[in-house]
Amino acid sequence: MEDHLASLDAAVEGLLAAPLAGLSDAEVVEALQRMEVSLRKASAAGHRVIVESVERSIPATLACRSVNEFLVQSLRISSADAARRVRGAIKTGTWHTASGEALDAALPTTAAAVRDGVIGPDHVAAIARTMRQIPCSTPTEEVDAAEQILADAARSTTPDDVTKIGVRLLAHLDPDGKAPDERDRKRRRGLRLGRQGTDLMTPVSGLLDPQTRALLEPVLAKLARPGMNNPDDPESPSGDVDSPAVDRDALAKAAARDTRSAVQRNHDALKAALHHFLSSGVLGSHRGLPVTAIVTMTIDQVETAAGVATTATGGTVPVGDALRMAERAHPVLALFDHHGRPLHLGRRRRLASPDQRLALIAASRGCTRPGCDAPASLSAVHHITEWREGGATDITNEDLACDSCHALVHDGPGGWTTRVAPPGSPHPGRTEWIPPPHIDPARKPRVNHRHHLGDLVAGALARRRARQPAELRRGRVTNDAAGGDGEIP
Repeated sequence: MEDHLASLDAAVEGLLAAPLAGLSDAEVVEALQRMEVSLRKASAAGHRVIVESVERSIPATLACRSVNEFLVQSLRISSADAARRVRGAIKTGTWHTASGEALDAALPTTAAAVRDGVIGPDHVAAIARTMRQIPCSTPTEEVDAAEQILADAARSTTPDDVTKIGVRLLAHLDPDGKAPDERDRKRRRGLRLGRQGTDLMTPVSGLLDPQTRALLEPVLAKLARPGMNNPDDPESPSGDVDSPAVDRDALAKAAARDTRSAVQRNHDALKAALHHFLSSGVLGSHRGLPVTAIVTMTIDQVETAAGVATTATGGTVPVGDALRMAERAHPVLALFDHHGRPLHLGRRRRLASPDQRLALIAASRGCTRPGCDAPASLSAVHHITEWREGGATDITNEDLACDSCHALVHDGPGGWTTRVAPPGSPHPGRTEWIPPPHIDPARKPRVNHRHHLGDLVAGALARRRARQPAELRRGRVTNDAAGGDGEIP
């Protein structure tokens, strides 16, 4: 141990003294990346020492009330930093039984990624937060699959992205979650306009039910786009709608029967306005489709009327609410089977057709660049093989990409490239994004799993079940060799 620590000290001293001016830009990036890997591996080594100190009861021997206090006093770090390190050791460290046998880490796949130096403490914290929120009733194999999905995702994305993936993963594992039932949602709905301030701005607060949010999001996606409804730009596009005539006598009678609170009336008025606004068609089209709430669900969900449907804006709606929305006049529900629509138009046109875009919404659900969670409503149709390079406007050569990710596809420094995953690959037919060398020197193709967590869970469970027979066979062979009775010890 002394030799290793001495070598570490010498290496750090060398890095502090080494000149940087002679490095190329690529070498500076490489230096940052290699040092980050080493620091992450060092955190795993630190976890080993924390585990050793706890198992030896060193904190108690030194009259410390906890291992956190021991770290604060010994290392002169903050209590928050100490708590983070201890949590990391608890989740990814290798602990031992009283007889000295090593135990599996609480988060084994995460622990392996830490030892490889590909994820850091913030990744571990994001994974652990999600795992703590998984319901206790979730089957063990699904819990294990969830940890594997999060740890695998962390290897190629940021801690913030891992948190976002965790939110969607929790929604998949527990679609009902902590959401209240329908009666409770009705009671809690409301929209409150506060008093105008001296700057004439009005604060808004309240709670929108799932249907109302699903109706509001496509409006915001249309009217809140950059360049739309800009008061400082006379040429900026704007939207407007005429209110329908109201029968005053009918209104008075309805008011006499109304028992709702003021905030409930505000909420319901907004919902009615949005229904009329979207049904009128006054907003025209947005990215080639009528501006409306596009809700996607599977045949199984329709038959069982259970679970949650997804919207093109990235939200979720209980299936019961989605089916009620589909009863309204304007088409709101887009229903696709598991195979999607076989659209091979083959037309020599630059822009994708509405049918093609609907198929892409059902198939990809959002931007396809790895790590991006932009929903379909904020994504454009991207030619995988560029139009200028002979790429056809066919469904087989199209997929979704948000504006910022679309701009990353170019031939210059830092540019990404895209291609269709070939047969035999882990995700054939999906759009693969190939990162630039400064992100991945090997330029290994990646796909975005953010919008397909159900597929990830199913795949992880299938791989786990496939391993079990081999593990059982190995266990029986080991037991037989030890003279056992053929049962797994």
